[in-house]
Amino acid sequence: MAQRPVFMACDYRPYSAEWQVEFTFNSGFATVQKQKNITALHKEFVEEFPGKKVLEISSKSLQPEGVALSAFNLEKFIPSLGKTVTVECAYQAGKVFEHGGPFTDLLEKTSREAKKDERLHTSGAIVGFAFEDMRFPIKPATAFYDFLYMNALLENEELAKKVLEYDAFTDIEFNPKKSQACQANAAAKFVSLSRAGLIDQIRSVDTFLQLFRR
Repeated sequence: MAQRPVFMACDYRPYSAEWQVEFTFNSGFATVQKQKNITALHKEFVEEFPGKKVLEISSKSLQPEGVALSAFNLEKFIPSLGKTVTVECAYQAGKVFEHGGPFTDLLEKTSREAKKDERLHTSGAIVGFAFEDMRFPIKPATAFYDFLYMNALLENEELAKKVLEYDAFTDIEFNPKKSQACQANAAAKFVSLSRAGLIDQIRSVDTFLQLFRR
């Protein structure tokens, strides 16, 4: 057995509700094994919450929109570059460490190259985040990632429409012991804020942060 989180849209801060679901685990690194786990996870969730529509967001998703919504694929416009890059590249390039960063050259890398860059692991603790001329604190912990992901959705209207068809989201690759930022969690927040009529407030850093400060 294994346990994974499902992130659901909700109408209260922090605009996503995390539900731990236990399911029969299929071991192995092959995509087919991970997709079996996605299916098992979703089956258990729907049995607990009948009527809820759940989407896996990752490169292993069984739905094409789930693959497209992966931070490795979803793109965010970078004004200073005059082009789009993936959310993953923007996120990794925005990290500011004790002894270096932000490493903006990662904006020119692939998502995989950016995530595996050695400097991200040898520059000390993260002390903040930067994006263009904007600065983000380290708390709330996922604020910078959520800002990038949700604003990227606003720039991708068709994908935003797809997200709004769902009530809950998973990321089979997400390990809360290793990281806090999660694309499934960000998607749930996007749905919550959209349903509450607050989605335009995410465009500005100040109003965005106010939404998530307790």
